[in-house]
Parts: sequence; structure tokens; C-alpha cells
Amino acid sequence: MYGKAFAPEYQGELGAALGVNSSYEEVLATASRVQAEAGTPLERARAALAVAEANRRLGRVSEAGHAWRESYRSARTAGDPGAMAWALWSGGTLARQCGTLPLARRLLAHAVALAEGSGDRLAHGYALAGLAETGRIQGDYAAVAELHEQLLAQAQQHGEARHTVWAMSGIAQMHRNTGEYDKALELFEESARIAADADDARGRAWSLRGVADVLSVQGETDRALTLLSEAEAICRTMDLASALAYNHKMRANVFFRAGRYVSARETYSLALREFSEMQEPRGVALSRLGLVKSRARLGRDRDESLAELDTLERDFTRIGLRHAREMVIAFRAELTARPAQGTPAPRSGATTLRSPAVPATS
Repeated sequence: MYGKAFAPEYQGELGAALGVNSSYEEVLATASRVQAEAGTPLERARAALAVAEANRRLGRVSEAGHAWRESYRSARTAGDPGAMAWALWSGGTLARQCGTLPLARRLLAHAVALAEGSGDRLAHGYALAGLAETGRIQGDYAAVAELHEQLLAQAQQHGEARHTVWAMSGIAQMHRNTGEYDKALELFEESARIAADADDARGRAWSLRGVADVLSVQGETDRALTLLSEAEAICRTMDLASALAYNHKMRANVFFRAGRYVSARETYSLALREFSEMQEPRGVALSRLGLVKSRARLGRDRDESLAELDTLERDFTRIGLRHAREMVIAFRAELTARPAQGTPAPRSGATTLRSPAVPATS
């Protein structure tokens, strides 16, 4: 049995004032006030952590970077390794969001060590989860699959719905990316149910996107779009800027798979603008890949498409996104195997060469 979802990153006074479904503008306003009024370094560290997380979720990268560093400095002044671990977890999560995966791994590894020494079980679990998610985003499934399973078992043991949803949807994503669609759908649907029962709106939004992704691969376009609309409403209510952009990218994927290439092109363009505004290079690159594929289906010059694919492959290699790089290689192979002129692309071709899926939680 699971209790109601809670947000351990809101600590001290903020833990009583904010909940897992608080909008991030509300979190930012409350945490900024508490930070300004803080009387001790530990209070400042906790408030700055919440400021960092709110700004990160809102897509305000520079503000988030300043806040997590302030949290770490204050925690260090307070001599509290648990608070230092939370600050590094926030910094590592931001680094992953910004596509600097080696930095993310370093910060999260330090967070794991500090949390382990402090005895803060939740900080330790979140930092380990951050390392696992970083590896999953890179496509290094062999290295992180067992860690995901361990974290899921721990979350279930302690009845922690939010972490159960995170781990279960992460495992589902790996099944989805390796073609095990039925298992992926089962896990995504279960994580969506758990999130709903625990009143974890954000977790439900991420899980619904996963369900929609698999359904669209299986040809259920209308159901997928309906679920994405539900998830989008949650993202807007909670001011989840990054999650909303990924939702739009997934909607574009659904259009692409259905052969609705004009709608796909327009929606990828929307996602690209959103990711560019929040300086999220992983989302930018994934949206650009979708645009290349959509424009190619709509008759763009093949040499131009191939040139852009070469650029994207370098970007994915630099960021460390193995699965996305494989999608580039697969689409290039399709383009070069096809006659340059006069052969219209089948409307169903996008199902075979899927746009790369995006991870369920950040």
C-alpha cells in the first residue's frame, strides 16, 4: 500500500507550506520569501534548494544554477552533509536537463556519497535515482536496469508512491526502447494508476505520456492524443515548462507515426522553440531530429536532410544519447536506400522508424 505522494525536497518550514502538486510559481514565491527571512545557514540551504527546483522546472536555467550553488554553500556552512547532498542532487539534475551528462554524473555521485554518510535515506535514494536516470537517458540500459529494479523495490518497501512511479516508468521506458511494447504499456499504465491514487499529478503526467507513446507505436493515435491532452493540462496547472515541451514533442511523434507530417512538423517546431527558450539542448536536438524526419517525408531535398542528420549525430554523440543516435543512423539508412526522386514515402513508415522516446521523470 502507498501513502499520499510527498516532496522531500521541500524541507523545514517549506515542507508544511508546500506539497507535491504545488505549482512551481507558488513554490518559487514561497521559497524566495523563506530564503530572505532565513535566520540560519540550514534554513537558507533548504529554501535555496526549493528555489533551485522551482526555477529548474520552470525552465529558468541560470536562476536554478545560482540557487543550487547557494544551497550547497549554505549547507556546507551549516556543516550538514544531508543538505549538501540535496543541493548536489539538484545541481546534477539541472546538469542532466541541460545535456551536460558527465557533470551530472559527477555531482550526483558526490551527492550519493554525502547522503550515505549523513544517514539521509531519501537524499541517498534520490541521488541514486538521478544516477540511474542519467544512465538511462544515455541508453546505457545494461548498467542501470538493475539499479532501477533495486530502487523500485526500496520504494515499494517504504510505500513511497512518488519514487515507485519514477522507477516503474523508467523501467517501462527501457522496455519500450527495446521493443517490448506490451510490458512497457503494462508498467506505464500501472505507474499512472499509482500516481493517481497517491495524488501525484506530476507523476501521472509523465506516466500518461509514456502510455500515449506506446499506444501510438501500436497505431492507437486518437487514444494517445487524448492522454497527451490530459497530461498537458496537468503540466500547465503546475507550471511544468520542461514537461510541457516534452509533451509537445511526444504529440509531434504521434502525428509523425500516424503519417500526419504537416501537423508533426508544426508541433516539433513548437517544442523546438520551447526547448530553445529554456536552454535544454537534449530537447532541442530531439525536436530537430523530428523536424528533419517530418520535412523529409514532406519532400525536402535528400542531401539537405542527410547533411542535417550528420550534424545531429555529432550533437547526440557529444551529449551522449545513444538511443537517439541510433535513430539518426536508422533514418539515414532509410533515406540513402530510397531513390532520390519520384518515390513517395508511405504514410505508415514512421511506425517502423520511431522518433526516439523521451525519459518519464527529470
